[in-house]
Amino acid sequence: MAAPRKPKDDAPPPIALNKRARYEYFIEETFEAGLSLQGWEVKSLRAGKAQITEGYVLVKNGEAWLIGAHISPLKTTSTHVVADPTRTRKLLLHRREIDRLVGAVERKGHTVVPLKLYWRQGKVKLEIGLAKGKQSHDKRATEKDRDWQRGKARLLRRR
Repeated sequence: MAAPRKPKDDAPPPIALNKRARYEYFIEETFEAGLSLQGWEVKSLRAGKAQITEGYVLVKNGEAWLIGAHISPLKTTSTHVVADPTRTRKLLLHRREIDRLVGAVERKGHTVVPLKLYWRQGKVKLEIGLAKGKQSHDKRATEKDRDWQRGKARLLRRR
């Protein structure tokens, strides 16, 4: 008799995370966006060769673009395509979502940052966040809270 299957989590394993974004910004709202990619980029993402910490999202002319994200080309990709690891990639969002991002960025002084790159049903998705910058005292408070949580977990483990 076969062993029972484990239930799948609905959180897909990330390809790349941007931990620095949560430290630098208050994330007020998140969106899931598709990415317009070339074939060599998909192969590189399957191998986990992506980095989004230096990336940012620019909304212009009614379209959203991912700028500065680095997808390293594999050695075995096709030779007839010139691979640019930091090329600008188009984000696929609904018109309502783009309008909401434009309004927040232009009027309220927010910014849009990439948070997580992951697979969902065979397609690459990028979680982006509508963010407001933190001041230095906010960052210190975040570090203090993180240290307290770590210390608390250490104390509870000893009991």
